[in-house]
Amino acid sequence: MVLPFKHEPFTDFNDDRNRKEFEAALELVKGDLGKEYPLVINGEKIFTDDKLISVSPSNKEQVVGKVSKATKEHVDQAFESAIEAFKTWKKWTPKERADVLYRAAGMIRRRKHEFSAWLVYDAGKPWNQADGDTAEGIDFLEYYARQMIELGQGKKLVDHEAEHNDYFYQPMGPGVTIPPWNFAFAIVAGTVAAPIVAGNPVLLKPSENTPVIAYKLVEVLEEAGLPKGVLNFVPGDPAEIGDYLVDHKETHFINFTGSRATGTRIIERAAKVQEGQQFLKRVVAEMGGKDTIIVDRDADLDLAADAIVNSAFGFSGQKCSACSRAVIHKDVYDEVLEKSIELTKELTVGNPSEENFYMGAVVNQKQFEKIKDYIEIGKKEGELVYGGEADDSKGFFISPTIFKDLDPKARIMQEEIFGPVVGFTKAEDFDELLEIANNTEYGLTGAVISNNREHLNRARHEFHVGNLYFNRGCTAAIVGYQPFGGFKMSGTDSKAGGPDYLQHFLEAKVVSETF
Repeated sequence: MVLPFKHEPFTDFNDDRNRKEFEAALELVKGDLGKEYPLVINGEKIFTDDKLISVSPSNKEQVVGKVSKATKEHVDQAFESAIEAFKTWKKWTPKERADVLYRAAGMIRRRKHEFSAWLVYDAGKPWNQADGDTAEGIDFLEYYARQMIELGQGKKLVDHEAEHNDYFYQPMGPGVTIPPWNFAFAIVAGTVAAPIVAGNPVLLKPSENTPVIAYKLVEVLEEAGLPKGVLNFVPGDPAEIGDYLVDHKETHFINFTGSRATGTRIIERAAKVQEGQQFLKRVVAEMGGKDTIIVDRDADLDLAADAIVNSAFGFSGQKCSACSRAVIHKDVYDEVLEKSIELTKELTVGNPSEENFYMGAVVNQKQFEKIKDYIEIGKKEGELVYGGEADDSKGFFISPTIFKDLDPKARIMQEEIFGPVVGFTKAEDFDELLEIANNTEYGLTGAVISNNREHLNRARHEFHVGNLYFNRGCTAAIVGYQPFGGFKMSGTDSKAGGPDYLQHFLEAKVVSETF
């Protein structure tokens, strides 16, 4: 019996038993660091001489794993495998496909701390963030399995006299999944599981920053009974195989999460019909954000400060939903700023494989340098009131950073930083609060802290984001509870973890029979 969906609970690390179990998982995983991992094509493990070297963001000397790189020839082999697998996988019933996801979710649940420990090393995630990442991955598997069974029943149509009409969904064919490094398990699991349970084989190109945890998911799905060729693991250099995967004439869909620049490039390239291509490619793209928390004059200011700080600095701001803009009513601006600074002073920064710090390192040297550059820009555009320190002697550590008195059109308030930096600006009234909140090219998440019901009602329709939160932070969407996806340049509003998501990977068909 399959129970109704309920999201995977988070681990309470205040419980000493949970802490000890997680520390044991960290030790277990530490013993496996530095191993080599293959490509997986048609179920075959293929090792190549050229490797992606994954290093821990918190300890640059610590090699997490060495993962074989795929070439264009490997991509062609993977598509051949996927095309062959599609012949039989599409004939599995929705329930049979869902059962694979259920089994995989159960396996991961039993090894939950182990998967989270891999995230600590591979992605530099603090314990709570790693635990939430793993829980979300489990949720995606469980939720999409149930959704496919429901969609497998088709939709009701009206019948004419002596004519019966059927409306049902069928899989599209092989496609490509390109997930990011910041939710290195959850988004990989979700973007792979959805098209697969819908009946489509997938070529998975994980982020070159976090390929090891992605391989762990491939292992579990194989163990759960996924047939060979349905999921092909083709990590590699984006410059070598990225465009090739998108352009390939057998690519029916591209499921992408990442930067605006890469996302728009994929959309442009996917629009071109290649020689031998007999269908139009679909692109599902989530492309980042520049997310705002509004604080109204009539608001709980302690709640406001807590929402800003945790939304800005959770996982070092490396979330597309992170708060990087706090737009505050002028009458409460100074108080909210001060409360936010005081809360930020309590945050700890360090290596999460050694201790349960609030913040770890940012993902790599490139991001470290980018964030440092933005901090220097912020010093010119506003006043640095807290943080700003950066140290890459051991890992890529940047302290939580707050700027105040920024012009709403300043670069620090317009461009996605993807780091632990938040800018404060003030507004005269609620009209201006909304105007500033909407003045970026992004439209992913936002929050309004207010006790004024009229203002909340206005924001419901006038704050132009895909995920809007009232009187809480703007991060931490939960599968099935807050389907996730944004407007404007934040992407195609796919609403991952929601009831419409699987339809991106299905074709609706109508069959009419006259009797």
